Amino acid sequence: MAVLSKIRQRSFFLIIIIALALFSFVLADVIQSGTFNSSTNNVGSVNGTDIEAQEFMQNVSMIEKQGQGTTSTQAMNSAWEQEVRKIILSSEFEKLGLKIGNEQLINVIKQNPNLAQNPQFLNAAGQFDENKFKEFLKGIKNAPDQSQWLEWKEFERNIERFAVEQMYNTMIKSGVYTTKAEGKFQYKTENDKADFEYVSVAFSTVNDDQVKITDAEIIDFMKKSPKKYKSDNTTSIDFVLVENKPSKEDEQAMLSSISDVKVKFDSVANVGEFVNANSDIKFDSTYLAKKDLPLDYQEQLFNLPVGGVFGPYVFNGHQCISRMIAKKGNASAKASHILLAYKGAPQSTATRTKEEAQALANDLLAQAKANPGNFAMLAMTNSDDPGSKNNGGEYDNIMPGQMVPKFNDFVFNNPVGMIGVVETEYGFHVIKVLDKYGAVLMGTVAQKIQPSEATIDAIYTKASQLEADANENKDFVAVAKKAGLEVVPATNLKGFDEYVQGVGSQREIVRWSFNKDTEIGDVRRFDVPQGFVIAKLKDRNETGLLPIDVARQSVEPLIKNQKKAEIIKKKMNGNSLEAVAKASGASIQTATGISLKTPVLPNMGNEPKVVGKAFGLAAGKTSEIIEGNSGMFMVRAKTVTKAPEISSYATYITQDRSQNQSYAISKAYIALKDKAEIKDNRANF
Repeated sequence: MAVLSKIRQRSFFLIIIIALALFSFVLADVIQSGTFNSSTNNVGSVNGTDIEAQEFMQNVSMIEKQGQGTTSTQAMNSAWEQEVRKIILSSEFEKLGLKIGNEQLINVIKQNPNLAQNPQFLNAAGQFDENKFKEFLKGIKNAPDQSQWLEWKEFERNIERFAVEQMYNTMIKSGVYTTKAEGKFQYKTENDKADFEYVSVAFSTVNDDQVKITDAEIIDFMKKSPKKYKSDNTTSIDFVLVENKPSKEDEQAMLSSISDVKVKFDSVANVGEFVNANSDIKFDSTYLAKKDLPLDYQEQLFNLPVGGVFGPYVFNGHQCISRMIAKKGNASAKASHILLAYKGAPQSTATRTKEEAQALANDLLAQAKANPGNFAMLAMTNSDDPGSKNNGGEYDNIMPGQMVPKFNDFVFNNPVGMIGVVETEYGFHVIKVLDKYGAVLMGTVAQKIQPSEATIDAIYTKASQLEADANENKDFVAVAKKAGLEVVPATNLKGFDEYVQGVGSQREIVRWSFNKDTEIGDVRRFDVPQGFVIAKLKDRNETGLLPIDVARQSVEPLIKNQKKAEIIKKKMNGNSLEAVAKASGASIQTATGISLKTPVLPNMGNEPKVVGKAFGLAAGKTSEIIEGNSGMFMVRAKTVTKAPEISSYATYITQDRSQNQSYAISKAYIALKDKAEIKDNRANF
């Protein structure tokens, strides 16, 4: 009792001590987690302007609601791009003093059909009445419920931003100018032609195993052009998927269950009702062609007699039983045609007359009948139908009524192999009937094969054991192999990604891989729709450059070609084309009528360096060895034919200016964004 009395006397001090201890514990956790760091309340910042999380997430929610099928991560990324753009451009607008007044705002509003054509704001003459509109604004501004006024002010701000951005874009476009000299240059690059001879040795003549590329070489190559190979921070993981799928025992148990359904299915009067009452997939009254039936069971299903039942069989994770309801022939067809259009026909660019088109159709009909096997070639070389000429004029799975009436009647009223001519509003058609398809109407009871509770428990146990083993053993591949599973890599994950290759939308896995508390080598199990993913963080890339495995795809061929160039150079000995051709085993080629605008060499592809060198050489002069896109070259100039002077280069000036103006707007923003200091914390959300 004496002890209790002393405790009561000192209870105030005990409470203080306990409170301080708890506060110290919480404070330590706060400092460790960085909760007092203001950045945790921000999704990021642009040039020192914070993007506050609460307002940002409200915008994300709005985008997600407006965009049907838009996921939260897609909405977040869209909102992020909007916010970054708004901050960057708003700063530029402020520097330039760009803004619009009330009168300009009204003019912009007048261009919005939702407002300008609203009967509420129209006068007796049906014109937009500014006074009516201003009275409306005054009313909602003074209304007790301010929600509509607040919505309007946000809409007004968006209109203002849009209008100011249009002014800004107009200023940029106005600053882009093409001179007469530039227009003339464009004309010359397109119309000056060079003839020259060359010897080439392709990079492909050197085997890849002669030029090995290391990771260090790829990194050094990217460092020379860091902007070109710039990348956000990325992570790479290895994972195994333990699928939550039914066992053989589950399939057998399901088989006995659906066999009971089969007994009743034989004799039911209303197949559709029975299917809907017993199947996980509702009855479909569509007639199906043979090719649309399950591949492994096409013959058995298509050849069932009316009233016949087939099954059970497994298809797409379901135990199925099918019953033939009806059959019909001539349900769809396959045909080829040659369209001979004429001047004045719909969608026609042909210049021939109607009489010429008919005569040509009759001539092609005679050729087709004389050699039916050549019909596809006749279509490819003569048809005016761009939708079918490249595949021999063929249309497959034509349904009744799909084509214009005369075309339709010929296909469905004639036997397979028939060739003839019909006239439609589009011109004359030479038609060959290739095939006819029957169709069937089936009722199918399909019951999804689900794993039993025992199977689910076994899968969970396997996934948990795998997670534990992977945490103890550094060799993730060996652990997975022991469990009979395959390790799948997922590379180049970005902090704002949603999808993981192989398992679909898995934002939680991405967040975990970027979490500062997750260390390389850490393993964690995740629940996914397919079962369980056991993931191991393999690597983090915070260099600002592309990850090695991604960069290798584009950079490795370039470095290989550089190394191959040195090998090929040693073979191309000599000061003349003849000497180099003899030393390298190549032949002298001729290029005729090549322009700077289209520097394409026959069988070699785009070679601007080679063509440029040919234009710069005097006639008869030979170049040094040139490294091109596809190999090494030596060039000997023959002639350069200068295009004749023309009275006006206006067409070229206008074309160049329009193209550059279009580029300028997007390039200006890209330049501002590249220059901006952007901190991106999306990986935390």
